[in-house]
Amino acid sequence: MSNGSSITHFLLLAFADTRELQLLHFCLFLGIYLAALLGNGVIIITIAYDHHLHTPMYFFLLNLTVLELGSISTTLPKVVANSLWNTRAISYAGCAAQLFFFLFLLVAEYCLLTVMSYDRYVAICKPLHYGTLLSSRACIHMAAAAWGSGFLYALLHTANTFSIPLCQDNVLDQFFCEIPQILKLSCSDSYLREVWLLVVSGILLFGCFVFIVMSYVQIFRAVLRIPSEQGRHKAFSMCLPHLAVVSLFLSAGLFAYLKPLSISFPSLDLVVAVLYSVLPPSVNPLIYSMRNQELKEALWKL
Repeated sequence: MSNGSSITHFLLLAFADTRELQLLHFCLFLGIYLAALLGNGVIIITIAYDHHLHTPMYFFLLNLTVLELGSISTTLPKVVANSLWNTRAISYAGCAAQLFFFLFLLVAEYCLLTVMSYDRYVAICKPLHYGTLLSSRACIHMAAAAWGSGFLYALLHTANTFSIPLCQDNVLDQFFCEIPQILKLSCSDSYLREVWLLVVSGILLFGCFVFIVMSYVQIFRAVLRIPSEQGRHKAFSMCLPHLAVVSLFLSAGLFAYLKPLSISFPSLDLVVAVLYSVLPPSVNPLIYSMRNQELKEALWKL
């Protein structure tokens, strides 16, 4: 194989060799996917149905839930189908499409998490200016900026990744098309373009993380000054789920894309990929609904 054009398909990671274990993985991944669909779908319907939840905070949560539903729908259905039909193949065009949509939704989700930290900062530290700083138009513009950033990021990385000549093989040591695994198939130094692009992207994403941390430093300082215990509890219940999601999402994602090749092992790569691609969309409905009294009440009404 002299270049990427000679590769017509890729072979994804096989979870098991025996038919019994393949069917077991089919049931497991199908159950996870259906649970994610149900949990995220219920949150979407609840926010859309309950007019008391038509606020900036829940508008951003609605967008986040749609993005998570899209990201897990980009990867798991192919895993479920491959386990059921005893195949590992994904077409070249299908791999490119999967990579594009996964990066698009993943980066848009991270940008939205950054916006949500600003929303919490304004709500707790500048409550009198909340309606002005987070008007309907401002919320729509911030959400659109998050979606647009994800689209441009995904377009740039997908085009750059699939312009690199591939000649090592067509076997990917991952259950979906991921940039680090595709770069391993490169047969020239041209892959360094994408590596440097990933490093620059990591620095920008780390900048967003610093913004989130600074926002929460100000938030916790303001919360600790609240005289009533009930007020502090309500503020923490609004912020801690978001902080937990950001920490899990960012730590696993940065480790997957920026770790040195010397510590790249198939089992480690698999665990990290599950942590940032499958786990957040599956558990986020529980995290947000269990710690949010308003959302729980709306769920019971629904």
